[in-house]
Amino acid sequence: MNSQFDVRRVVLLISAVLVVGAPVLYFSGLLPFRSARLPQNSLLVLAPYRHAGTWVFDDPRVGLVREPFVAGVPEMIDILVADIPEADQGFRMTVSATEFPGYEKELTWNRAEADGNWYTLAEPPMEGWLCPALFKYFDHAPEHLYVKAEPLE
Repeated sequence: MNSQFDVRRVVLLISAVLVVGAPVLYFSGLLPFRSARLPQNSLLVLAPYRHAGTWVFDDPRVGLVREPFVAGVPEMIDILVADIPEADQGFRMTVSATEFPGYEKELTWNRAEADGNWYTLAEPPMEGWLCPALFKYFDHAPEHLYVKAEPLE
């Protein structure tokens, strides 16, 4: 009878440690399956600028420095910043997977390719590819991205 009592005690103790300890380890980032991406906000604010002939941005929170926009996206940005003086030196770009007041352009997901995703812009009709850095901000490629560009203040 003593051996059964001891086994139940051990099982109960291990269960209690797992129930209490696992969430603590997970939220502290000590478990390896915790995502390295930032908590998902409804609005993402970046400050792109021109470098080496293309638009890039820095986000040290996720380890990105001079992360380039490529494959059609620089041309989309050119249209977005056409009325912003000295945008090449930097501008504020707000992005969201949900509509927000004052957004200027809506990008619609088209297809996945090469670990990135193609998005289309309706007006003017354009297509651009967003690289896997997108997943530093979103769990999956959003169906829509809403964007606004403003001068830095």
